Amino acid sequence: MMKSKADEEDYWNSSKFKAFTFDDEDDEFSRLKESKRAVNSIRCLVEEDDDEEEVEKVSWSGEPVGSISWSVNETAASNQKTDREPAFPKINTDTVTISKSHSGYSLSSLFKGKTKGGNFQSFTDSLSDSSVRLYAPELRKPKSEYKDYVSDWSPEETVQRMQQGKVVSLEKFRSLQDKLLLLDYAITAHDGNVITAILIYLKRTLSKEVLFREVESRQAALRHLIHYLTETRDQRLLLELFRALGRMEDVALLQYKEHLSIADENKRRDFLKSCLSLPFSPEDSSHVQDHYTLLERQVIIETTDRQAERGGKVEVFQKFPRKASILNMPLITTLYYCCFYHYNESEGTFSGPLNIRQTFKISEKQYFVTALAARAKLKSWSDVDALFTSRNWLGFTRKKSPLSFQRVVDILQKNSAPTQVLQDYVALVDDAELRISLAQKHKCHDIVINTYRDLKDRQQLIGYRGKVERGSTEMKKIEELLNNTQIRWKN
Repeated sequence: MMKSKADEEDYWNSSKFKAFTFDDEDDEFSRLKESKRAVNSIRCLVEEDDDEEEVEKVSWSGEPVGSISWSVNETAASNQKTDREPAFPKINTDTVTISKSHSGYSLSSLFKGKTKGGNFQSFTDSLSDSSVRLYAPELRKPKSEYKDYVSDWSPEETVQRMQQGKVVSLEKFRSLQDKLLLLDYAITAHDGNVITAILIYLKRTLSKEVLFREVESRQAALRHLIHYLTETRDQRLLLELFRALGRMEDVALLQYKEHLSIADENKRRDFLKSCLSLPFSPEDSSHVQDHYTLLERQVIIETTDRQAERGGKVEVFQKFPRKASILNMPLITTLYYCCFYHYNESEGTFSGPLNIRQTFKISEKQYFVTALAARAKLKSWSDVDALFTSRNWLGFTRKKSPLSFQRVVDILQKNSAPTQVLQDYVALVDDAELRISLAQKHKCHDIVINTYRDLKDRQQLIGYRGKVERGSTEMKKIEELLNNTQIRWKN
């Protein structure tokens, strides 16, 4: 049923809803449209240039542009004077109208570094408008601390600050003159840490030729550079440095040290053989030759003894199994090993102790001590006695030792020699007081009694009578001496 025109007018006039008019700018529909436009404007602000944002923008400090820490740093950097009040950005009145209580920047502009209009600009630039005030707390570092990083320190001042442990930047010293001034001031300061730090910078920023040339005339810097390269195991650059300086002996020694990293004994032996042609000094050349010969000898001995031990036919290997391989052992250890397992072999065999002694020119004293320790360990007292036996040109024999007999007694005692063996060598000690002391320590009673008899010291002999067992052979011997009227006692 159609309403009349009067009824329709009456309906619209009496309704709580107002009729739509183009002239009414304050109606709800108009405000809704404006709100929608405002929302769309914010969405564009967030979503604009998404393709460009796929590549993350990074500032010089390494922080992504738009991150919170970046925004704080930018805010701090924008305050050039501490007595100047910073300012918030003013509201852009040309854009869509938003509530006046809101700032002209949204969260998206804070994190993306964009203005509401969509134009990309730094947060610092947006805060540069001096007509508006920013009531934010001061975030930057104190002037004195900030100055350490940006001030134009001279090379001398830079070295002084490095000595004080303060952070400095060496990157600004780009010319060769400035870099050498840094090094010279560090050398003058006699600070090894500073010298090394500057050398690391020069190593990174100068060519090898220039670096080598300059440190050659600065011996303190050269020593620090060599030590640094040695500690960091930069063998290649160290070799180049020695060659540039003409230090060929150092080059040879450095190449020789590479044998330490070779595990296989055959490869190590071959490597040492190749080192024989390097330009060593005469003394070093002799050592390298001995090293190669020793390792070659050890390879032969190890191969033979391993087979003999597995065969089970050699008695000494059964009684005293080998605890370790002889390979890469020192010369004296090798000699001890041969005196222990191959003592009676002829001089013509590689493993014979006499062959080892002759090949490597081992001194008589060193050979004697090593052989004595090895045979005493085996409790082979006949071999020990033979070491001391010497025959003169008349055919008489006597005991002779390149060691003091006090040292001989100590070696025998450490290897649990019986008292009967010990007293033979204690008796050979020349000093009477020392001989008595050793005899009492090792309970060699006959030596003490005979020494007091020779000294004609009746009182000491009477005192010692109380230290031996009653009825023992020693007690009877003391009584016989005390009752002997032919001895002229001195007390």
